[in-house]
Amino acid sequence: MDRQELRRRFAALNTAHLADACIRAQIPVRCAPARLHAVVPGSRLAGCVVPAQHVGSVDVFLEAFEGAAPGDVLVVDNGGRLDEACVGDLVVLEAQAAGLEGIVIWGLHRDTADIRAIGLPVFSLGAVPTGPLRLDARPWDALESATVGDSTVGREDLVLGDDDGVLFVPAARAEDLFTLAETIRDTERRQAERVRAGVSLRSQVQFDTYLVQRRQTPSLSFRDHLRAVGGAVEE
Repeated sequence: MDRQELRRRFAALNTAHLADACIRAQIPVRCAPARLHAVVPGSRLAGCVVPAQHVGSVDVFLEAFEGAAPGDVLVVDNGGRLDEACVGDLVVLEAQAAGLEGIVIWGLHRDTADIRAIGLPVFSLGAVPTGPLRLDARPWDALESATVGDSTVGREDLVLGDDDGVLFVPAARAEDLFTLAETIRDTERRQAERVRAGVSLRSQVQFDTYLVQRRQTPSLSFRDHLRAVGGAVEE
């Protein structure tokens, strides 16, 4: 899936649809921790991961931009630190000038007002005034991978962000996952329309039948039942 197609299709989806698609496709769901959110509510981003491990200097970001393509997303690994900001307005402005789609920071940012004015989507754990007061040794793979929460990602991954948070998916499975996500979205929209028309969700998904079947087969999960009747609530 090329970058233009990625942005076009994600514009009509959200990260929840794609997370459910991962479950249905039996692909690990790799979400950033819930604390990581957009600096500007309503921000959205979708692009290939450009990883960078921060050790105290912005040079790693500038080097990452050298190898980035328009539409990519810088994913910064600062170890989830809450004692320093690793990205400020100049890095965000340079990312925008390099054609990047946005920045995801496993750590903090600063220069919030300036970042909002720049308009490039930035997701982080929050803000603090101070920059780094350290300069650690740079790992050999500083531009090969980044860890965000429990997930380690690289250039073979896509990153997607919206008001629900940040999700990583394997680029090689993007077409399948987006098609599944669109199916889930359409099913949920039909169900929502019927609820508004007075048909309860319980009746749509034959919940009374599920309760009877579960008494007969205690191992039957609601997710299995939904798949059998063509409903979508959990995934």
